[in-house]
Amino acid sequence: LKLQKQFTLQESYITTEGDRVRAIRYVADFFYEKATAPDCTGEIHWLPVVEDVKSQATKTAQYEMKKKLLQE
Repeated sequence: LKLQKQFTLQESYITTEGDRVRAIRYVADFFYEKATAPDCTGEIHWLPVVEDVKSQATKTAQYEMKKKLLQE
């Protein structure tokens, strides 16, 4: 279990005009990996799980946008 794991959704870059655009980052409350059932070859795979606890007040438009970017 990792707390406050940071994901970079878009790297920073410099525009053609020379302006620097900051990276877009998402900080999840919890991150862990969950084992799958064995497949037909008996191999177990580990799937990443990201969990975030939000109240109505913290479900902002910015949060919703970052959530969509993370799901891609």
